[in-house]
Amino acid sequence: MKPKSEQYQYVSSAKLPTHWGKFLIHGFIDNELAQEHVALSYGQWDADDIVPIRIHSECLTGDALFSTRCDCGAQLEKALENIVQQGKGVLLYLRQEGRGIGLLNKIRAYQLQDEGMDTVEANEHLGFDADIRDYGICKLMLDKLNIKNVNLMTNNPKKSLALSNMGINVAQRTPIDHGITDENRNYIRTKTEKLGHQFDKELLK
Repeated sequence: MKPKSEQYQYVSSAKLPTHWGKFLIHGFIDNELAQEHVALSYGQWDADDIVPIRIHSECLTGDALFSTRCDCGAQLEKALENIVQQGKGVLLYLRQEGRGIGLLNKIRAYQLQDEGMDTVEANEHLGFDADIRDYGICKLMLDKLNIKNVNLMTNNPKKSLALSNMGINVAQRTPIDHGITDENRNYIRTKTEKLGHQFDKELLK
């Protein structure tokens, strides 16, 4: 195992034009877990600015395959749109599929949900905690991008706590209540009731 100081490393940056605007993509690696992560940055800021950011965990089914079983794809698109509208910001895209259990285990969990379990019960039935994601690499990402104060786009208080514990000032939190459908309303209720996510209750009725 590599020394702790070398666990997280910056790799390279390049231009990334998108439907929303022209971003820069920055590559990072977690050497200990052999996981590759990226940050997308837009615009410019001073070191003391409050910068809009989103920490988004990879969801192949939602982000790329347009599944409505979750709200991930809609939240990803809204975050990029918000960043461009505000003239600056960063998306931290972490390769932590299925709240950390991986793609194939997520499909196994989906099958259990089809049979009546909720998302937390399914993960636990497979032998995992409800959420095993780690946000440690976010500190290197934000340091590399010269960000220490953030407006965090999230409904998940654990992300705010993780950043605060790493010395990042979460000056603001902006809810991102997008992508709620009839197919995922119960899933989002479970995240709210069992995982502490903070959604507008009116949207879950």
